[in-house]
Amino acid sequence: MLQTQRVNDTYFTCGQLSVESLKAAYQQGFLSVLCLRPDDEGGADQPSHQELRRQCEVLGLAFAYVPVEKGAITTTNAERLQQQLEKLPQPVLAFCASGNRAQALYSLAMPKQVEPYYEVLVVGGGAAGIGVSASLLKRQPKLSIAIIEPSEFHYYQPAWTLVGAGAFDPKKTERKTVDLIPYGAEWIRAAVSRFEPDQQRVVLSHGQCVNYKYLIVATGLEIAWDKIEGLEEALGNYGVTSNYRYDLAPYTWQLVQGLSQGKALFTQPPMPIKCAGAPQKAMYLSCDHWFKQDRLSQIDVELNNAGAVLFGVAEFVPPLMAYVKKYGAKLAFQSNLVKVDGPSQTAWFDVTDAQGQVKRVEKPFDMLHVVPPQQSPDVVRNSPLADPQGWCEVNQFTLQHVRYANVFSLGDVCSSPNAKTAAAVRKQIVVVAENLLAHMDGQELPTRYDGYGSCPLTVEKGKIVLAEFGFGGKLLPTFPLDPTVPRRSAWFLKTVMLPAIYWHAMLKGHEWLARPTQATEQT
Repeated sequence: MLQTQRVNDTYFTCGQLSVESLKAAYQQGFLSVLCLRPDDEGGADQPSHQELRRQCEVLGLAFAYVPVEKGAITTTNAERLQQQLEKLPQPVLAFCASGNRAQALYSLAMPKQVEPYYEVLVVGGGAAGIGVSASLLKRQPKLSIAIIEPSEFHYYQPAWTLVGAGAFDPKKTERKTVDLIPYGAEWIRAAVSRFEPDQQRVVLSHGQCVNYKYLIVATGLEIAWDKIEGLEEALGNYGVTSNYRYDLAPYTWQLVQGLSQGKALFTQPPMPIKCAGAPQKAMYLSCDHWFKQDRLSQIDVELNNAGAVLFGVAEFVPPLMAYVKKYGAKLAFQSNLVKVDGPSQTAWFDVTDAQGQVKRVEKPFDMLHVVPPQQSPDVVRNSPLADPQGWCEVNQFTLQHVRYANVFSLGDVCSSPNAKTAAAVRKQIVVVAENLLAHMDGQELPTRYDGYGSCPLTVEKGKIVLAEFGFGGKLLPTFPLDPTVPRRSAWFLKTVMLPAIYWHAMLKGHEWLARPTQATEQT
């Protein structure tokens, strides 16, 4: 018997049909077959729609071909589906690779008739969302999973600092999202406008609801460029740049190469931000280039840090300070960028003194590298899932939501007090995958997150201080070497190994060296 999924009395879905299985569809009473899977999507065993059409004609079944590329669940495709359904005899059997696409597209075409449902709904198609989906499907390939993500492109953001130093090809940091969606998962290309955890559903920007048994929140954080007056208008011109944007990192390198004298300002906003070491990494790599070009003595370099310390884990401050002294850079703590005037090349900082008094200070620049303020996305911050600071509120060890047991979160959006890095996500993926499936089976949550994060501090081109640490700043080095020593091997790891691990392991459900150590705290 052909296994199908009933959506309603007139519309059923299933996975890939073979020419032979069409007879079973006919015997089960279907009058029409609707093929949604493009001919070139599968392997050699996938019959063409022409072969299926010919067999349907032999059996007396109506047939329609509406190819929908994986991830292209759009209103245009929904309209095409609706047009075919108005013509086809009912009941209709629609198929794609797994059946999930056929169901999701129908729910978009006929929103008043059905709302899609998934065992696991992942909101966010970045490193955390795609990685955890792949790991779940590695463990249970038949899970019904959908990933909600509006972006066409996916970026390997950890390499943008290297792009800003001329040490990495920006094109190698960008891939199409559709090419990264794990096999067995459906991509709903849309944005979430509202979380409704009490109803176990989310509402999409076009009004459609998507229901779930389990929810994984992996939206990442939000870059708040607009919180610095005049910044958005100045970016990409007047010497104003940021490695936190794909199109601007190459401009950073252009500025570094072109600057022979003057004032170079680097900024760091209040925490939390993704990769807390990135602001000073941009400074070190720029200084290294100027040093090797014998220009550094003519350039006044200054790091304006909204915080009170150079780095949050004390063991790494001495080796970093050695490079600060080598490059002759000035450190301005409690100095937060609040305004930029690009044409006049002037920046303003709110500087807090020892008594807590704030003074607005004006500083000219020839180059300004800005790290923008960052926050939880509005859709999370204004939802029942948020903690008082706006982050998705989880138990920091299990990554399960503290109020909704069927909700998990990982990556930059979760409230766990770890460094917001891709390395942290790599460990969190294992925790969420194992704990979610255990909860689904009614078992105790078996895996604990130790707060691991890694910040490869690029102190010069060719050497890195590989900072790896967990909750409370506990050092968690992967290798049996002094982690405070700058090493060429760490540069090779950062520039060659980690990008390959990201694309070919982390996003594919391979978890090499990804298991956290077991936390000693009781949860």
